Amino acid sequence: MGLMEDLEPPAGRLLRMVREAERIVVFTGAGISTESGIPDFRSPGGMWTKAMPIDFQDYVSSAEMRAEAWRRKFAMEPTFRAARPNDGHKAVAHLVRIGKVRHVITQNIDNLHQASGIPADRIIELHGNASYARCLACGLRHEIDDIRAAFEETGAAPDCRSCGGIVKTATISFGQAMPEEEMLRAEAATLDCDLFIAIGTSLVVYPAAGFPLMAKRNGAGLVIVNRDPTDLDCHADLVVSDEIGTVLGPMIALNG
Repeated sequence: MGLMEDLEPPAGRLLRMVREAERIVVFTGAGISTESGIPDFRSPGGMWTKAMPIDFQDYVSSAEMRAEAWRRKFAMEPTFRAARPNDGHKAVAHLVRIGKVRHVITQNIDNLHQASGIPADRIIELHGNASYARCLACGLRHEIDDIRAAFEETGAAPDCRSCGGIVKTATISFGQAMPEEEMLRAEAATLDCDLFIAIGTSLVVYPAAGFPLMAKRNGAGLVIVNRDPTDLDCHADLVVSDEIGTVLGPMIALNG
């Protein structure tokens, strides 16, 4: 690393790396959405400090666990529905619009990348989406408001209106297999990029957290933007430890 790079502020160096790149992949975790008011999971005060997640097998095998899962979902629903894309989401969306970012791989389930204007075919959701539900048997989509109305009437998790199967939010729970198609798309995007930017993720959940190293080993630059240190910081070309909206905000001025 040269002297000028040593003296260059991290946010400025990131901006330069984005300008020079042609095929960027952005990989986001809960940290990009905390500035929208959505709490993360692992940090002190996060969701898991209040209630451990319900395992997929427990959800499938127990009507009581399904009811508890929906109770938690509805308790959090006002927070999720009030959330709006912040400067970080908007900056990523701008980079997609001007052709810098090819794909956004996300561990988030909050639908905020879609709300920021990124086309659905550019977003790869590794952990699904909590804004709707699906039947585990036939795959039929169910809207959250319809499920809530039925739940409030009976106190029980409703079954699929088509086949009678178990209905679950369209998310990936603990103990549930990762979505094969999305994982393959994420791998292809990672291997095609020349710059991989991990934003707001602790990089501890595998196999998803393997993508940054995959990109690095394939010759791409690796940037990590996260409030706290990660185990992969030592592999990154640049680590930026600051508020995500502040770091990414200047990207909106880029013209391609």
